[in-house]
Amino acid sequence: MTPDQMGDLHARGMTTPPPWSARDFKDLLASPLVFTVGDTSAFAMGRVIADEAELLTIVTDPDQRRSGLGRACLATFESEAARRGATTAFLEVAETNAPARALYASEGWRETGRRKGYYATSDGTRVDAILMAKPLNQAASG
Repeated sequence: MTPDQMGDLHARGMTTPPPWSARDFKDLLASPLVFTVGDTSAFAMGRVIADEAELLTIVTDPDQRRSGLGRACLATFESEAARRGATTAFLEVAETNAPARALYASEGWRETGRRKGYYATSDGTRVDAILMAKPLNQAASG
């Protein structure tokens, strides 16, 4: 996927936090620590530093939601992060993103903290970021 394709899909699939631009993706992809999995229907982007992986973003085309693509991208992200040496992964998700939170919880991610008022929404309100983590040794072995 190109940064332009990523930016287009992100714009269609994200609201809070605001979508990233093609330039944002290009800048992130310049790092050898950053990787992506998926395709033009759904993708995840993450990075591994030492033994920790961060899920930077995951998005599914709105027309393809509830088809298992997000779950598949998440599983592939976890496998690739473990292959790169990560033993733990973490992410943040908007408190209001119930479908994503349910997906993460169903895949063994657990809430570890909260950032009050972290995200600004399009109407100017603030939304908490929920911090989640998962040990990847479980993902890699099962």
